[in-house]
Amino acid sequence: MLAYRHAFHAGNHADVLKHLVLTQVLRYMVSKDKPLRYIDTHAGAGSYLLKGKDAQKKAEYREGIGRLWSRPDLPPALADYVQLVQSFNLQPDENGVVPELEKGMTPPLALYPGSPSIASMLLRKTDTMRLYELHPSDVRTLATHFGHERRTNIIGGDGFAGLKAELPPSPRRAVVLMDPSYETVGDYGKVVAAMRDAVTRFAEGVYIVWYPQVSRVEAVQLPKRLMALAPKGWLHVSLTANKADGHGFGLMGSGMFVINPPYTLHNTLATEMPVLLEALAQFDEASYRIEEQPA
Repeated sequence: MLAYRHAFHAGNHADVLKHLVLTQVLRYMVSKDKPLRYIDTHAGAGSYLLKGKDAQKKAEYREGIGRLWSRPDLPPALADYVQLVQSFNLQPDENGVVPELEKGMTPPLALYPGSPSIASMLLRKTDTMRLYELHPSDVRTLATHFGHERRTNIIGGDGFAGLKAELPPSPRRAVVLMDPSYETVGDYGKVVAAMRDAVTRFAEGVYIVWYPQVSRVEAVQLPKRLMALAPKGWLHVSLTANKADGHGFGLMGSGMFVINPPYTLHNTLATEMPVLLEALAQFDEASYRIEEQPA
């Protein structure tokens, strides 16, 4: 399980969909006055160097965030997401100096923020973060990025098990992101079990599950299994950007399943997904899908 490293895939089409949805959920949640807790069960490293050898091996970001990077015609939610990634690329140098850009210019695409960094840019001082990660080197990287933040706890451990201790949260508002690697087929069952337990412990939480579109029956069945756990409403959005290879393998796309979604999310995605499909499609039959069961 610890063999998986997200650095090889950072910024690809699956990350774009994941972080578009995450950004919109958090934007809505922080618009309310009450404090919020963000819980990331599989936090990763939090930041990825796109010019590094891992990211350059397949350079998947070029067919993901790279296709959106300099587009001036993006609709609001996509533009918001891209601007967050651009601001992440304007980090201070070793002397604490933030590079300046001429008006209308975009920074070079060198870094991609993981979900904890996206969340950190959106959360307020009164909000808190709980970041779970198993991989020791990623835990160290998280500590480098977030160890100075009093609002953030980094836990080197299993996020599936750790989620039980987090719910119900204090304050009683929470967004949970669960996006394991699914490197082993057992992860699909763990996701369902963890979500069933989470909804039982804290029915009011907003739960976001990312999953890959791959040639596995478990991946196809996962959204339907999650639908049965969401009596208060759910939203499911998926993007098929690429076709499988000649052997039927490869990441064809991904999906996001949101339990208790913001009421604004469906209409936002209905506007944004056609543009995202046009931008990221890698074959003629590329498609997207949005399903919703209101509360």
